Amino acid sequence: MEALIELHIKLIAALKSTFTRSIYHQIDWGNRLIGIIGARGTGKTTLLLQRIKKEYPRSTESLYVSLDHIWFSNHTLIDLVDGFAKAGGNILFIDEVHKYSNWSVEIKNIYDFYPELKVVFTGSSLLEILNSRADLSRRALVYEIQGLSFREYLNMVTGNNLPVINLEALLQEHVEYASDISQSVRPLKYFPEYLRTGYYPFFKDFKDLYGVQVLAIINLIIEIELPLMRKVDIAYANKIKQLLSIIADAVPFVPNVSKLSRKIGINRQTLLAYLHYLEESRLTKSIYRETEGVSLLQKPEKLFLENTNLSFALGKNVDLGNLRETFFLNQLSYVHKVNYPDTLDFLVDQKHLFEIGGKDKKINPSDKKAIYIAADDVEVGFGNKIPLWLFGFLY
Repeated sequence: MEALIELHIKLIAALKSTFTRSIYHQIDWGNRLIGIIGARGTGKTTLLLQRIKKEYPRSTESLYVSLDHIWFSNHTLIDLVDGFAKAGGNILFIDEVHKYSNWSVEIKNIYDFYPELKVVFTGSSLLEILNSRADLSRRALVYEIQGLSFREYLNMVTGNNLPVINLEALLQEHVEYASDISQSVRPLKYFPEYLRTGYYPFFKDFKDLYGVQVLAIINLIIEIELPLMRKVDIAYANKIKQLLSIIADAVPFVPNVSKLSRKIGINRQTLLAYLHYLEESRLTKSIYRETEGVSLLQKPEKLFLENTNLSFALGKNVDLGNLRETFFLNQLSYVHKVNYPDTLDFLVDQKHLFEIGGKDKKINPSDKKAIYIAADDVEVGFGNKIPLWLFGFLY
């Protein structure tokens, strides 16, 4: 256990980041059992270390451990907890739970048998978390962390402290918000780079190797996690990567399942299941006409990559229209319901219709629902035309 304590001290001392994700302030840190899940590279470990450094800088009552540490090759999590509790510890931060077999059962036991302890855990394998979540459903308060919003990216690279804007306020007062923000930073200067390499917080560390790291995440999910957790045939790994590349280059992608199944060489039912697993893994994002009751084998109306950085890592000729819609869907769907409408591009919260396009995009309002244009290459909008980049301020 001494090795884990020593590593804890070193990591806290080495933490330099002062930038805080918006989710940090949304978490109810007083809860006894908190889960933070999210795709690889979205900043979960940094979030834990920041919490410790802020609230327990010189305290022995907290401990950070990663379950992929060699210590756990001949010790159990319960061994650690028992010693930690007896030494007076009362809050344990557990990282990478998916690297440890039966983690959900042991965390459930910790919750039940050590009522004096608080536990915060993270997991990057969303498929593993989804498999095990039922064991903790009545006990854990679970949050999902997404990659950086455009607002968070701007704050990281410019040092600003630009605030979150809720959607209703943005729709009503977008001219004022865009004008105020543009006084502090020129958003269109940074927006293209964000779309290419700004979604994952590790962009600062990898720089020129950023795309290689993104591809490494994709390969890990397709070649290891999907076969292990969802029994996807490893022989289809290259076919799945081919499918992702098609989505990246599409205008945007409306899946023809019969045609795709023939092209990839698997039956329709299996292909639909694979599409569902890709969305579970946060590699893709689908939209449907209905908000509730989407089944495993239901064909999506449109299919996107989960974020625009994936598009550049996978695509050879990334379509601009696809890129714009991917950004909009990614930023909106994190905090709102997004569906496929009968007309236009997106229906948000069953009441707001959006068309996505360039600065010259025009539509004629003819629907009872509110209609807006999310326009690229516009710094400050007017009327129902709202700058596309401003939708990156919702979290």
